[in-house]
Amino acid sequence: MMSEEESLVSIPINLLHEGMELPHDIFNYNGTLMLVPQGSVISESQITAIRRFNKYKDTVVVSSETLKVIQRHKSLNKTVSRQKLEEETGYVDTKDDTFHMLEEIASTSNVSQEAIHSISDSLSKNLEKTKPGLILDLVNALAPMDEYLQRHCANVSLLNGLLGKWMGLEKSQIDLLVLSGLLHDCGKASVPDQVINAPRALTRAEFEVIKMHTVYGYDLLAEFCDDVRYAVRYHHEKINGRGYPDNLLDKQISLFARITAVSDVYDAMVSRRVYKEPQSPFSVLAMLRKLKNTEFDANVVDVFLNNMQKELIGKTIMLSNGKKGIVHEIDLDDIEYPYICADNKLIKTNGEINCKFMYFDEKP
Repeated sequence: MMSEEESLVSIPINLLHEGMELPHDIFNYNGTLMLVPQGSVISESQITAIRRFNKYKDTVVVSSETLKVIQRHKSLNKTVSRQKLEEETGYVDTKDDTFHMLEEIASTSNVSQEAIHSISDSLSKNLEKTKPGLILDLVNALAPMDEYLQRHCANVSLLNGLLGKWMGLEKSQIDLLVLSGLLHDCGKASVPDQVINAPRALTRAEFEVIKMHTVYGYDLLAEFCDDVRYAVRYHHEKINGRGYPDNLLDKQISLFARITAVSDVYDAMVSRRVYKEPQSPFSVLAMLRKLKNTEFDANVVDVFLNNMQKELIGKTIMLSNGKKGIVHEIDLDDIEYPYICADNKLIKTNGEINCKFMYFDEKP
């Protein structure tokens, strides 16, 4: 039984873990309804039920002692390391296969449908068996810069698949979206290495060269279906007609291209490059929200924002003051500055103390 001195705190549901025993009750988001009694051992099905009975709010109310148990449980039962997760989900093999695919295209200017469909099928299977939050861990985590292109293609493929699922598309369409993401930058294999691997921002002339990758990719994929080819050619088109290579407007841009555009820019901006630091998911999401209806499809962006808001709760973030914190709450109207739990305090981030980048499997 909880003592009168025991304080209550609001925490993200994502902090609850299977197998932990509760010293006190768990209450709903506003503390008015008991959801799980003390002494219970949390199961995955209970966490699902908590979300349902909590009216799909992202937080619950617990005692401060329960929070300490949760924190101890998390430190003793860490989720798998990024390396182990990559191995268990097949991401390592997929990334390596993608590298070899790009190398073959660069050396032969040919695309092996059999090899590419094998990689795409593997990604689709990974998408089915891996929780969205873990996929986002792979995408958001800092990664070696020399893996950028193959990792980017694999990440965009997975993000495309997530977006397709979140948008309620049929399995056959989701599989084609996964394939489109895998191939979206295949034309870069035909761009000179000194441009692709420039250790700085591109010059205007170099940018004109790299813009051709969309056309090169489209031409390389002559034997693929139009859904995939159009996604490859048009993923840099903008809703306002100011994209490339064909200056298409709004619905002239295929749905797969509009989805791939969001996946592409998200992964590119949260990634570290020689000439730039990674941006936090929150600043990228804020940018997407600002540019929907002008550069990006509003419906695709809204679906992405709404689902990312749920998946990022409970993730570990590095703050600009050098401290780590856990994402507690995200306001879609001020998405760049979420509420963070750090040093046992709840803070609203701002222009001075803000999120720098995500951590994978690291606790504050």
